[in-house]
Amino acid sequence: MKRTKASALYPKLKLWLSTPAAEGVFGDGKWRLLRAIDRTRSLSAAAKSLGMSYRKAWGDLQKAERHLGIRLSERTRGGLAGGSTRLTEAGRIWMEAYSRFRSRVEQAVAEAYSLHLKIRPGDN
Repeated sequence: MKRTKASALYPKLKLWLSTPAAEGVFGDGKWRLLRAIDRTRSLSAAAKSLGMSYRKAWGDLQKAERHLGIRLSERTRGGLAGGSTRLTEAGRIWMEAYSRFRSRVEQAVAEAYSLHLKIRPGDN
């Protein structure tokens, strides 16, 4: 097994929110899905851009909406012009709030890592 210098270490985290009734109600994956929907205006294209199936994306979106109690997206069915998916105002607010929350958590983790675990020059 290859050894890694301690100076090459950095913290990385996976973050999600749960309720007493359900694990993983919202987290990084669903946040990336909302961002992709906002960018592509399509659940299918968003799922594809993230390397996930449409069925998983659809299920993740439904789970988040059900447990958060808010409508995150508006979907229109296909047809000749094709369907579309857009974030609702509440979905956009939630996505942006989670972005700020996640950024603060990353900052706190980086600070804790630097304070407690980061190897400084001269440390043994």
